[in-house]
Amino acid sequence: MRMLRRSLRRAAVAAALALPPLAACGGDGGGRVVGPPLYAPILIGGDISAVTRLEQAGAVYRQGAGTVDAITALRTAGSNIFRLRLFVAPDGSEVQVNDLAYTIALAQRVKASGAALMLDFHYSDTWADPGKQYVPAAWAALGIDSLEATLQRYTAAVLDTMRANGVLPRYVQVGNEVDNGLCWPLGRINAPGSDDAAAYQRFGRLLRAGVRGVRAATTAADSVRIIMHYSSGATPGAVQWFYDLLGAQAVDYDVIGLSYYPWWHGRMSGLQQAMTLAATRYGKPIMVVETAYPWRAGWAPSGRIADAMQWPETAEGQSAFVRDLIASVRAVPNGLGQGILWWYPEAVDVPGFPVWGGGTLALFDATGYPLPAASLFRFETGAP
Repeated sequence: MRMLRRSLRRAAVAAALALPPLAACGGDGGGRVVGPPLYAPILIGGDISAVTRLEQAGAVYRQGAGTVDAITALRTAGSNIFRLRLFVAPDGSEVQVNDLAYTIALAQRVKASGAALMLDFHYSDTWADPGKQYVPAAWAALGIDSLEATLQRYTAAVLDTMRANGVLPRYVQVGNEVDNGLCWPLGRINAPGSDDAAAYQRFGRLLRAGVRGVRAATTAADSVRIIMHYSSGATPGAVQWFYDLLGAQAVDYDVIGLSYYPWWHGRMSGLQQAMTLAATRYGKPIMVVETAYPWRAGWAPSGRIADAMQWPETAEGQSAFVRDLIASVRAVPNGLGQGILWWYPEAVDVPGFPVWGGGTLALFDATGYPLPAASLFRFETGAP
C-alpha cells in the first residue's frame, strides 16, 4: 500500500502540473483559495441527507469549546460540496424522511454555507440501491409509457420547485446505484427473465426520461451536470459493461459517479484501474460519489472482503484511507478525477436512535468532534 500510495501521489502531482490553474469556485460552492494552491482544487464533501433528522434526535456536533452546526464544522474542515437524497413519498421512519420539503430546507442550509449542492433522485419511496429499486407506490400501476412520462414530469417539477426556493442543484444524479435498473419491475435489468434487449430498452427509456426532465427544467446558463451512478467502482469490467450499456441506450449524461466501499467492493487498486479505464474510454469527469471507512472497530457487515481493509480501523487508519483515495482520484488520466463524497459523515451515535454502522464510519468522533480525516479535505479544495 505504501508503494501504491507513493506511485499514485507522483502520478497525481504530475497530472496536476499539466492542468491549467482553476479560479476559486465562488458561487459554485468551492472553498476559497488563499494563495496559489499546489494543484487544482477538487470537490470533496459528503452526503449529509440525515443531518436534520439526527439533530432532531439529539445529535450534537462540536468545534473548539462549543457546539456547532454539522455543516459549519465540515465546511471549516474543508468540505465544499454536499449531496442530498430525495425519496418520492418516504414513510418518515428512522432517517427515511427525505421528501421534497425536508430536502429543500436542508438544501437552503447547504447553499447558505457556500458549498455546492448535489441532488440524488432515488425514484422510490425508500432506499434505492443495487439490491432494491422499488417503484414509488403512486406509480406502481403505470405501464412503461405512463411511467416514462411521469418520471420525466416529476424530475422537472422537483427542479422547478427547487429553483423557486433558491436551491437549484449544480449536480443531479438521475437514479442511485442503478446497476440493476430502477423503478422495478418495469425498469429492472440483470434479473431472471429481464436480462434481455427489451429490459435494457425499458431501462434506457426511464433514464432518458430523467435526463429530459433535468434538461427541461434547466438552461445552459445553469450549468447543471447530470451524474450516472454505478456502485461497483472497483471492478473495471463491470464499470465498462455499465457505461457501455448507457452508450448503447443513448443516455445523455455529464459525469461518471462510482461508489467505493472497500469491504464490499475490493482493493483500491481495482478502483484506480476502473477510473483509469473509464477516463480513457469515455472521456468524462469521474467522481467517487459514495465512500467511507471506519475510524474505530466494531462494525462487520455481511460479505466483508477482509483483505481489502488495508488500513487500520482507527482514526489514523481512516485518515490514511482518505489520503490514498484522494491520490487515486488525482491520478485519473487527463485530470478527469473530479471529486469524492463521504457517505453519511454526520452519523454520530445518538442514544436510542439507530445510525449506520453505529457511528463507526462517520467523520465525527463519539463526542461530536470532527475526526482528522475530515480536515484533510482542506488541502484538496483550496480552503484556508
